Amino acid sequence: MRYDSAQPSRRSRRTRRPRLTRRGRVTLIAGVLVLAGAGTLVPLLLLGEPPAPRRPPQSTRTLLIPEGWRAGQVYEAVDKALGVPPGTTRAEAETAPLALPSAAQGNPEGFLFPATYPIDRTTTPRGLLRYMVTTAGERFGTGKVTHGAQRGSLSLYETVTIASVVQAEADTAEDMGKVARVIRNRLARGMPLQMDSTLNYALDRSTLDTSHADTRIESPYNTYTVAGLPPTPIGNPGEQAVHAAIDPPPGDWLYFVTVAPGDTRFTADYDEHLANVEEFNHNRRTAAS
Repeated sequence: MRYDSAQPSRRSRRTRRPRLTRRGRVTLIAGVLVLAGAGTLVPLLLLGEPPAPRRPPQSTRTLLIPEGWRAGQVYEAVDKALGVPPGTTRAEAETAPLALPSAAQGNPEGFLFPATYPIDRTTTPRGLLRYMVTTAGERFGTGKVTHGAQRGSLSLYETVTIASVVQAEADTAEDMGKVARVIRNRLARGMPLQMDSTLNYALDRSTLDTSHADTRIESPYNTYTVAGLPPTPIGNPGEQAVHAAIDPPPGDWLYFVTVAPGDTRFTADYDEHLANVEEFNHNRRTAAS
């Protein structure tokens, strides 16, 4: 815009107001106008909104879910970590829409993937459960796992169930494949699995002491009297146990017992197994005395 070449009068210079640019988006900087006549300072008002206060940074913590934990243990840990009343996470697990196999019938046991999860003040039990199940779907839904299950004529749900028993029974990671082979061999022969870990799940306990009375309880998880796999996983296995379930090493083993830490004996001979069990019992008695 051009102005008249004539010089503006002193009066016009005093009364002229500051103007915004034509784009209308310039904010006037706070300042002062010097009033030559009066010799006083008049502050200008700021144009525009003051900046919003910053939110304080959220503190992020972590929650560790170990391999082999049962769903009940996971629920209790989530309740405690999130500071919610006991039973809150269990109730959410019973009602939340989770991406589970149809065979699970809404029970997330086996699919609460063991890992370390970040949590903060916005984390909810339902959101954390969905995160765990989604992670399990990603880790267990790979081509290697699905093809391995198909080679063994197993569904994904049956594979995870086997893996949960492997996770509970194997004394070391190196033993997982052999334990899986024992399970496969027994299933192929129509033999009951006879796994103490399934009894412990039925009785909601963890122990090495299994009595004859325990083996006679009425439960679908009593694999001493009920042939085949337990109706659900008995814990939440890690990837290594799942891979052992789909690709166990070759072997004719039907029995195993851990006679001492790091010393698990696998055999196809029942008499040899009985001798190993006796050595296990002797070691327990010696340790107790």
